[in-house]
Amino acid sequence: MGAISLKMPDDLLETSGRCAEVLRLSRAEYIRRAVERMNRETRARLRAGRLAEVSKKVRKESMRVNAEFAAIEHDSDA
Repeated sequence: MGAISLKMPDDLLETSGRCAEVLRLSRAEYIRRAVERMNRETRARLRAGRLAEVSKKVRKESMRVNAEFAAIEHDSDA
């Protein structure tokens, strides 16, 4: 396992320590879990962004196909 040195403002360090105590965790474990949670949230946001981007690309094609079907249905009604 790798190690890092982390500088934090005193108030953030103190708050993290108090929260870790309440959860009966070491401050290091508390911070590790916070980083893991942030990583999950970031990956989820990136995935959602990519999905939205792909959806926009597909939407144009879907609209074109729907228009073709509508034209076929309209022609068959005549």
